[in-house]
Amino acid sequence: MKAFILAAGRGERMRPLTDHTPKPLLAAGGKPLIVWHLERLAAAGFRDIVINHAHLGAQIEAALGDGARWGLHIQYSPEPPGALETAGGIASALPLLDSEPFLVVNGDVYCDVDFARFSRSTAENATKCPAGGARLLFVANPAHHAGGDFSLDGERVIYAQGEQTLTYAGIGVFSPAMFADVPAGTIMKLRPLLDAAIAAGALTGERYDGRWVDVGTPQRLAELDTELRNA
Repeated sequence: MKAFILAAGRGERMRPLTDHTPKPLLAAGGKPLIVWHLERLAAAGFRDIVINHAHLGAQIEAALGDGARWGLHIQYSPEPPGALETAGGIASALPLLDSEPFLVVNGDVYCDVDFARFSRSTAENATKCPAGGARLLFVANPAHHAGGDFSLDGERVIYAQGEQTLTYAGIGVFSPAMFADVPAGTIMKLRPLLDAAIAAGALTGERYDGRWVDVGTPQRLAELDTELRNA
């Protein structure tokens, strides 16, 4: 299974830190956020990684290179200024991702999930990542996103209901067919495709109770940095 890391966002809420450094290269615990992902992916047995970029993307390529230092093979999917949003970015990278389901990881989260277990569970059971659908990882709602995104009915993802909501962790296994009708170069968010997958009964998920941080502000970055350095 290949992995796709989303690294094209501008990081407006992280300014001024992101004025001169792309968000995935901001450091926590002594290493860039994206390197935590690369190390965990390599440890989980992944070898082929695709990374999209837009804002200061040349810095990302210069910092990570071909991935050989982690035993990985990294390819890049450059996007125009302003980027293509999540669905648009994935659709444009499909030629690099082949025809099998692939793991997607947001470059601006920190998570200690076992990528091997999560990806293996979805790959071995096709019903967990149906054609045209996906299997998402969910976490308890953080304080800054108390309303959550969706709810789970067993493993089936449904629209948010009452207080039983969860937050999408920015990690999931996706079928390439889910993006087949998105023309390359189109600016498109992920939510419309998730809604379509819910309607088709093709969106499943599971809850993760380990460490997860949406590193969306300088304060949360500083808090994560202190936590990791003191671990």
